[in-house]
Amino acid sequence: MNDYNEKLAFHANPVVAFLKKPAAEFTKADIVKYICENEIRMVNFMYPGGDGKLKTLNFVLTDLDYLDTILTCGERVDGSSLFSFIQAGSSDLYVLPRFRTAFLDPFAPLPTLTMLCSFFDKDGQPLASAPEQTLRKASEAFTRVTGMQFEAMGELEYYVISDDEQVFPAVDQRGYHESAPYAKTNDFRTRCMEAIAQTGGQIKYGHSEVGNFTLDGKTYEQNEIEFLPVPVEQAADQLMLAKWVIRNMAWQEGYDVTFAPKITTGKAGSGLHIHMRMTKDGHNQMLSEGVLSQDARRMIAGMMDLAPSITAFGNKNPTSYFRLVPHQEAPTNVCWGDRNRSVLVRVPLGWAAGTDMSAMANPNEQAQVRDMSGKQTVEMRSPDGSADLYQLLAGLCVACRHGFEMADALEVAERTYVNVNIHDAQNADRLAQLAQLPDSCVASAACLAKQREVYEQYDVFSPAMIDGIIAQLRAFDDASLRKNIENYPEEVLKLVNEYFHCG
Repeated sequence: MNDYNEKLAFHANPVVAFLKKPAAEFTKADIVKYICENEIRMVNFMYPGGDGKLKTLNFVLTDLDYLDTILTCGERVDGSSLFSFIQAGSSDLYVLPRFRTAFLDPFAPLPTLTMLCSFFDKDGQPLASAPEQTLRKASEAFTRVTGMQFEAMGELEYYVISDDEQVFPAVDQRGYHESAPYAKTNDFRTRCMEAIAQTGGQIKYGHSEVGNFTLDGKTYEQNEIEFLPVPVEQAADQLMLAKWVIRNMAWQEGYDVTFAPKITTGKAGSGLHIHMRMTKDGHNQMLSEGVLSQDARRMIAGMMDLAPSITAFGNKNPTSYFRLVPHQEAPTNVCWGDRNRSVLVRVPLGWAAGTDMSAMANPNEQAQVRDMSGKQTVEMRSPDGSADLYQLLAGLCVACRHGFEMADALEVAERTYVNVNIHDAQNADRLAQLAQLPDSCVASAACLAKQREVYEQYDVFSPAMIDGIIAQLRAFDDASLRKNIENYPEEVLKLVNEYFHCG
């Protein structure tokens, strides 16, 4: 067994470890082999619905012919019950498993192999408006226009709710990277991380986040799990599975969890920051001679131009806009900057200094300079846990591609660059020059209607999907809701409870 196979044998995903091959190379024969040799008794198909949550179809295995049938032909589902834009009169869809997504279900009572699925229409063609198909088309269009691959990863923030404990109380809103015993749910987070890794998620790290408070006898602790950059389609899959894992783990262990954008007034909300990078032949293209490349600036310019409508994919219910308020870390203005958490798009530290910090910290180590340019990303900070993950990542992919098609991209990037805290009173003049993000679902719908042509280009977003998103957002009728109730905590709490388990 060569070194590569030896590494795969210790992979967190048991299917990868058993087959000793990367998930991207799985075939139907591999799936059958794993099922037969590991006494798998059930197969689950999972796929996202229009509410952003994973749905499940169970198959009990009776014989090999039936197994081959479901792996080859998939099964029928009612599309009108999954998506609002599909009519009942033509609602039948096929779901077909993607073998590369196979994992051993960590929660099933029987040995169960689970796979994510793609949707197909009555003609046996990929459903144009399906979530994963929209993202695939966005990725392909990006590569066709730029010659590069689009990669992404998310920072998944969420609150864990448990019975109030008075011992070792945490300092309110000071939970960032807190250790036990002041952070009570760190162990829960690490168990979630292990299970997410078993489903194929590539995790960067996890930690306690800023938010913590007590409310009605319950303790709320904010956590974050951050992933590594992967091809954008894989990024969406692993975020979907991560949310599913966290909820199932919480249910088993007696916690409640929420990815809701805002829980209560005056406390930290939960975002879903998305980091992005472009690669070519395996090399990151975000830096040039240690500074942000021209292509990266074009990418940012596209996000600056489409920022108002990106909220239609990443901020999907009225509570989203109680998080996107001035003078907090969540953005409200269309701008970008280096290491600046008051902006919409942040360029984080990228290990570009050219020094060996490890040798400085560890005098016994011999100094060497490594090329760390692959770590550089840019971060979109407006989305939150209400996002439709496939729509959001597809929309960001479109926006970054759009930057390469804007004749004035570099001028837009220059004009929207900010290197100060825009919320400081002394920077009021600079703030006044910047465009604002929408302040409601209704406003986001209007922005999407205005900019929809860019998303529909190259047949990425189907008109039916755009129509459906606009209709859903308009139905909230929240144009003045934030202004009307933001000073009434009880009314805000009612709203939070209504959308507590969003996304």
